[in-house]
Amino acid sequence: MIFDTFVYYLVFLIPSAIAFRFAGRQVRPWICTVFGAAFFIYFSLTQLGGVVGAACLLILWWEACFSRLYKPGSRWCIAGVVQAILVLFVFKYWNFFAGLFFNAGPADPVFWNGAFLPLGISFFTFEFIHYAVDRYRGAAKAGTFADYLAFILFFPTMVAGPIKRVQDFEPKLQNPSSDWPLDWQRGITRILSGLVKKFAIADVLSAVTGNLNHEAIALADRRVLPFWLLAYGIKIYIDFSAYSDIAIGSARLFGIRVPENFDWPYLRTNIAEFWRHWHMSLSRWLVDYVFIPLGGSRVSPPRIYVNVIVTMLVSGLWHGAGLNFVAWGLWHGLMLACHRLWQHLRGPQIHPPSRAGLVLSWAATFILVNIGWAFFCMDLPTSLFFFRRLFIG
Repeated sequence: MIFDTFVYYLVFLIPSAIAFRFAGRQVRPWICTVFGAAFFIYFSLTQLGGVVGAACLLILWWEACFSRLYKPGSRWCIAGVVQAILVLFVFKYWNFFAGLFFNAGPADPVFWNGAFLPLGISFFTFEFIHYAVDRYRGAAKAGTFADYLAFILFFPTMVAGPIKRVQDFEPKLQNPSSDWPLDWQRGITRILSGLVKKFAIADVLSAVTGNLNHEAIALADRRVLPFWLLAYGIKIYIDFSAYSDIAIGSARLFGIRVPENFDWPYLRTNIAEFWRHWHMSLSRWLVDYVFIPLGGSRVSPPRIYVNVIVTMLVSGLWHGAGLNFVAWGLWHGLMLACHRLWQHLRGPQIHPPSRAGLVLSWAATFILVNIGWAFFCMDLPTSLFFFRRLFIG
């Protein structure tokens, strides 16, 4: 975890936030750019080693230069989306699909032994696509080169989100909040709350959920298995939301507010409400750039269900390159499709649901979401063995 290092706070966050506060409007984007580039190079070197990590910065530089070609309705915007997807595919999914379709392994020529993941590639790729699509639609202004560099190199959100929109970020970059004491008080509080959640809860639960492998599942008492899955469900929520808390708090030190990412998703009473409050910046991105382009809700009901399932399959693959993530996305896609079908068959609800009905809806949603985490935290054969062991014995 990058956010738990003194280097992050003492070398990058605090100096850059102070410099940003004292700088003029024209200089602020370059402060974000310089510190963001240094952050990317430093942590890429620590994770990837050698010049390989630093070379990954060329991806961001190329995207920034290429984005200058974007205009409303321009084919360059389409090319920008294609190249962003290709870069993500090569780095993150090449070996997955090579193994899937060619049964390739590390000894095969088609298998790329040098594959590695540039720091934060899943997050900044979605921001690249957002900018290209919104420039094509005319929904985003070109802005200056410095502003766009600052947008993609703003390091508090680079590795863990939230996924930003340029229309929201650039005005705050140019006119950040001027209330230093309040921003720093709330920013530091948010960072500390994220660190406490990470170390006091998520890492403690990791000691319980870290043994979810085939051998441990085979030897465990069946009655323990649901508690393992529940512990993982709590752990991943606390972990993800802790990263978001630290990122949001870090941005607040600059006087910049970035989108919230989690809003008590486990308290929601249906799967659609869960996704409106879980990883909210990702959910909105998937709706705007996958679900709606597929036709959204403007098509026939069967097509709507297909669009929902495809959107969640994209979400699953975005989280990881593996069949288990595909299964996790399919699980959520089917739940969302069934929820839409149920609403369609039920028709408009005249009377508000009873308290007992709300409790049952919450319990069903909570259980089904946590069942899905088995696909997320284990490879597909292990997760299927987990369910066989849990339900059959």
